Amino acid sequence: MTAAHLCLVLHNHQPIGNFDNVFEQAYQDSYLPFLEVFEPYEKLRISLHTSGPLMHWLAERHPEYIDRVRMLVDAGRIEIIGGPHYEPIMTMLPAEDQIGQIQAYSTWLHRQFGSTPTGMWMPERVWETSLTRNVVDAGIEYTVLDDYHFRGAGISDDQLTGYFLTEDDGRMLKIFPGSERLRYTIPFRPVEETIQYCREVSQASPGAVLTFGDDGEKFGTWPDTQTHVYRDGWLKRFFNALSDNADWLSTCTLGEAVAQTPAQGKAYLPDCSYREMTQWSLPVEAQETLDDLSHSMHDDPRWESLQTYIQGGYWRNFKTKYEETNEMYARMMDISRRVREAKSDGVDAGELAVIRDHLYRGQCNCPYWHGAFGGVYLPHLRNAVYQHLIEADTRLDRALGKDAGTVEATAQDYDFDGLQEVRLSNNKLCAWIAPGKGGRLYELDVRDISHNLLATLQRRPESYHRKVLAGPSSGDENVASIHDRVVFKQEGLDQQLQYDQFARKSLMDHFYDTEATLDSVHRGESMERGDFVEMPFETKIRRGSDRVQVQMRREGNAWGIPITMTKAVTMVADSDRLSIAYLLENLPQDQPLHFAIEMNFAGLPSGADDRYFSDLDGNQLGQLGQQLDLHGATYLGLSDRWLGVDISLGIDRPSGIWAFPVETVSQSEGGFEAVHQSVCVQPHWIVTPDANGRWAVQIEMATTCEPSTLAINDQQTIEI
Repeated sequence: MTAAHLCLVLHNHQPIGNFDNVFEQAYQDSYLPFLEVFEPYEKLRISLHTSGPLMHWLAERHPEYIDRVRMLVDAGRIEIIGGPHYEPIMTMLPAEDQIGQIQAYSTWLHRQFGSTPTGMWMPERVWETSLTRNVVDAGIEYTVLDDYHFRGAGISDDQLTGYFLTEDDGRMLKIFPGSERLRYTIPFRPVEETIQYCREVSQASPGAVLTFGDDGEKFGTWPDTQTHVYRDGWLKRFFNALSDNADWLSTCTLGEAVAQTPAQGKAYLPDCSYREMTQWSLPVEAQETLDDLSHSMHDDPRWESLQTYIQGGYWRNFKTKYEETNEMYARMMDISRRVREAKSDGVDAGELAVIRDHLYRGQCNCPYWHGAFGGVYLPHLRNAVYQHLIEADTRLDRALGKDAGTVEATAQDYDFDGLQEVRLSNNKLCAWIAPGKGGRLYELDVRDISHNLLATLQRRPESYHRKVLAGPSSGDENVASIHDRVVFKQEGLDQQLQYDQFARKSLMDHFYDTEATLDSVHRGESMERGDFVEMPFETKIRRGSDRVQVQMRREGNAWGIPITMTKAVTMVADSDRLSIAYLLENLPQDQPLHFAIEMNFAGLPSGADDRYFSDLDGNQLGQLGQQLDLHGATYLGLSDRWLGVDISLGIDRPSGIWAFPVETVSQSEGGFEAVHQSVCVQPHWIVTPDANGRWAVQIEMATTCEPSTLAINDQQTIEI
């Protein structure tokens, strides 16, 4: 008689925007070899979830893999698990998108495998009870969370021997507690440890259902696991052990467990995710405190029972921990709202389906948070999310009849911070400005290439920076989980740790000491002497027949000297440029002031010859990862030939220009690494006022034109 059931649930995933070679390497290292080892063991059964981005890639690049999986599905050895199509965190989506994502993927999987999934993978196991209703309404009967969720509800380990029922608004959902113990033994510990643990559970609770639910990439893709799992034979030993112990330990799918065993009871779980994410989502100081507490109590005999009640944060905290996460989230929510409204606006159903698919792709979770994986720190993932959101936005405008003659200015609280932002848009550009935060330009979309030039990242402290400062450490003889490894992918990272006082956006207005230099500004050693960077500006929106302008004014100070600053951003219909005008008033005649306007440009990588600075004559001034210190300049170009964009800054008075790369030190599954985030450009001047105490400058920022076509055109600017 079977004493225990073991549900092996694999979650294979690659995010939207990941590099093709990463997909291919993961396929060769993990997905394919796992299948090859699994196929001969005819008595073993697993549940398999493959995320939509990865499944689409497999269908295009390796359809033979899909065919092999389909044969195992038909043989009853693999159960296909569904979920939201493009692996979003469910709790960040409006209800309609939650249901739509699940149903869209269920329909796709039905076409591929001939059956509609009744179970789903909950991305990152991020759970809130309110999800129950929408998950059930989308056609799902059961899902996998973590035993950590259940412990948070006061359920003891000896009760976690099967699945439970949960309910919301009368909808009933079956929830399996994925074992954290199994997540750490499979495949990192000797096979015998897993078998012995299963034996202990089966003896204490005959008929128990144990659930392992975790990333398939840990079988070959995670560092050092390819050799350990395949070349050294861990996976074969594991499958052999399962086969040898089949008289008391049977593998089964989640669907079979539901059909063959009763529920353990009803449970209402707290808002939660897996244990590690609750720690990652905390503010840094709180995270360090929890980490120190965990280490100090680790050997205390009371810790095993106490740690159940030590709670971290939860996923939504990432929207306050990283302002960039909130910016993406708010942008996504705006597109989602527009898609819902487009239904009643008569947008063609076929086009609306394409737009909705771009929205769903832009909801892929990976760049919205950060933990052991690079997440929000990876520019190519942020860029990919924005690419799909911008494409959806542009298609919506076209579907609603907006054309080359359309230019708009609107104001509302776009980013959910209680302040109004301004959106300027035409058929070429979309600019988002936050008057309440220093009048900064915080998003600039180039529609032709669906790219946000301000998908930047502020350098900020992280709890793991303590490990960077301490240096690499060696592990024991066993393969380490990515949560335990301390590996440096390059030398000197401790010397690169640097933090930004302000966000890395554009139109950030600085007053420095006169002796400030490129190096001191680059290192963050130049003191801020004004109060304009983050303080609110009074705002007016002006509309003309073919142009719009946001005009912002602030009475502030620098060095305690009262100064009035007015800045205006003008957009013209069917134009690929912004006109930016500054006016400083009430300047002292006897004290020169060092004034700089910070601009940042994201998505322009360093270290490549086809990404470069240039002067007005087209002469290249170096790669974008280099520092520039120009004097008396009236022009700077930044080009990315791979992305297909030229950014041109034309200035109507001689200027100093500083330019330098912004790099973060972050962690990923491969270890600690430096990542290029943006290029910072700061035109700066020693300001000398006219007889009336006034000083002005105008900058033309073009985003797609070649350098030689740029010229200052006073007639395109509304005077301030």
